[in-house]
Amino acid sequence: MTGLFDLKDRVAVVTGGNGGIGLGLAEGLAQHGCSISIWGRNGAKNAEAEAKIRTLGVRVHSQICDVASREQTEEATRATLAAFGRIDGVFANAGISSGGGSPFVDGIFHTFQPILRHMIDRARQGDAFGRVIATSSMASLFGTARNEHYAASKAAVNAIVRALAVEHARYGITANAILPGWIDTEMTEGVQGNDKFMANVVPRIPLRRFGQPKDFSGIAVYLMSEASAYHTADCFVVDGGYCAF
Repeated sequence: MTGLFDLKDRVAVVTGGNGGIGLGLAEGLAQHGCSISIWGRNGAKNAEAEAKIRTLGVRVHSQICDVASREQTEEATRATLAAFGRIDGVFANAGISSGGGSPFVDGIFHTFQPILRHMIDRARQGDAFGRVIATSSMASLFGTARNEHYAASKAAVNAIVRALAVEHARYGITANAILPGWIDTEMTEGVQGNDKFMANVVPRIPLRRFGQPKDFSGIAVYLMSEASAYHTADCFVVDGGYCAF
């Protein structure tokens, strides 16, 4: 495997990497040789995802971690470094539904801070490389009735990413956000069972379907690779064209 998208010497943490979008991100990275550390709260799901990624021929590690707890993200960072010796990228993807806002923002801070310390220390020793990516939401771009708290938390994530991009560029670290549209995951099972909702939403998606976790594999590889070395402080919309129609 050669070229800009060769990740065989890289290690990435994917929070919430045991299912849905997170697993799609992790599988895409692994297919290009990246070693993967999955952080998730469900040990059984972690183990299942770990076994699936291992079939792709890469090193993989999983850690039970609730990103709302700073103590647990610190411990998960130590465990990942013990397993791999380094962390080159982190996809802060562990999320919640629209029922709450602040834990998501807290989770971004708790996930990024210990890993960024490691990346900065490595850069000061001459190894300047880092990728931090947050999964945000389309709710940060357009109005969502009765979800003001959720939308505000996602907009905050976009702002955090832009600030991190400016602050950490000197260390070779880029920071970006991914904004998913309507995606077929456990989180959207309820709305997908609502015929009236689907009849209104799907025709508004130019590609006429909900996205799949695998639709995030490519953007994960790009953001983790050398190809994105000059691409930072951005919000990548992956929504099948929903926000344009």
